[in-house]
Amino acid sequence: MASITNQERPLDGVTVVSLEHAIAAPICTRQLADMGARVIKVERPGVGDFARGYDTRTNGLASHFVWTNRSKESLSLDLKAEGAGQVIEALLAKADVLVQNLAPGAAARVGLSFEALHEQFPRLIVCDISGYGAGGPYENKKAYDLLIQGEGGFLSVTGGPGEEEIAKAGCSIADIAAGMYAFSGILSALLLRGRTGKGSQVDVSMLESLVEWMGYPMYYAYEGAEPPPRAGASHSTIYPYGPFPCREGGTVMLGLQNEREWAAFCEKVLRQPELQTDERFSANYRRTANRQPLRDIIVETFAQLTVEQILELLEDAQIASAKVNDMHGVWAHPQLRARQRWVEVDSPQGKLPALLPPATNNAFTARMDPIPALGEHSQAILAELGFTSQAIEQLKQAGTL
Repeated sequence: MASITNQERPLDGVTVVSLEHAIAAPICTRQLADMGARVIKVERPGVGDFARGYDTRTNGLASHFVWTNRSKESLSLDLKAEGAGQVIEALLAKADVLVQNLAPGAAARVGLSFEALHEQFPRLIVCDISGYGAGGPYENKKAYDLLIQGEGGFLSVTGGPGEEEIAKAGCSIADIAAGMYAFSGILSALLLRGRTGKGSQVDVSMLESLVEWMGYPMYYAYEGAEPPPRAGASHSTIYPYGPFPCREGGTVMLGLQNEREWAAFCEKVLRQPELQTDERFSANYRRTANRQPLRDIIVETFAQLTVEQILELLEDAQIASAKVNDMHGVWAHPQLRARQRWVEVDSPQGKLPALLPPATNNAFTARMDPIPALGEHSQAILAELGFTSQAIEQLKQAGTL
């Protein structure tokens, strides 16, 4: 990749005010900050974003919070307290984007709906992130990531085949999906405003975001057809594709996509070329239907080999493969190290490692600034907005800050 010659970032000069908590809105706004936007995170005084209290695993800080909140400024503000409206109005007068994922209806109740704001701030983009979206019978229903995994059908296709083996994703995929669509929706709204001069509303629901990701299993089950079965970490409709145990307790992931690869697998990995013409395994749909006897053959062969030996055989046969890394293995992944993807960011507890954003651009480096303490920037932001020291002190005394 060519060397960086221009340090101007694409969202330099864009100001985002975010009434956010948990993951969906914070992962969206952190990515805006990565691209140069100034993100002012409005948090409840004394408590802050409740994700701050999820755990203390990262040098005393919460793992979720560290992940989603670098490069932001923290303003502590009780939206319901005396004088809060004046602060919000001053913020929005200079803002380009308002993001919120408060409880259903909460933003509207304090006058922060797009309809209430658009006349006063016609260039303001408002992004509302919720569980189920505006309107409909679920509009006011509370939503958390795991619940949306259930409502969106994700849980029906994950885990093992038995009812007791249903499994959720190991990360907050519904929140992440909503945050990603909010991020791209805001970018498109900024482009649109560049042409029209007017702000617009971006409405993102966790349910719709996750259902979009469920497109393949939904179409597979089109018009009442049998849905794809739960297959653990294996592929439900392609085989062999998934994890296989090997000697010394290791596990190897592999995936076959076509008959050329199946032939190479039989000859170079299993060393049983006669399996190519075995009627049980002569096409993917047959291998899928007869996955247990084929699995037995693979497991018997792999039991004699270490992970490294199997990976070498698979590489020689040009079969896609991977290790099953735990989190410690990912921290130490040689590819991430070789590509220099880890940098350090500051935090209230000192330096912490952070992964550079995956979409690397050769024209600029991503912004990787500190993770804020609660209310760390309150006084500076209010002074910038024109509040006097006396007015700031009065807000503190009133419990507004």
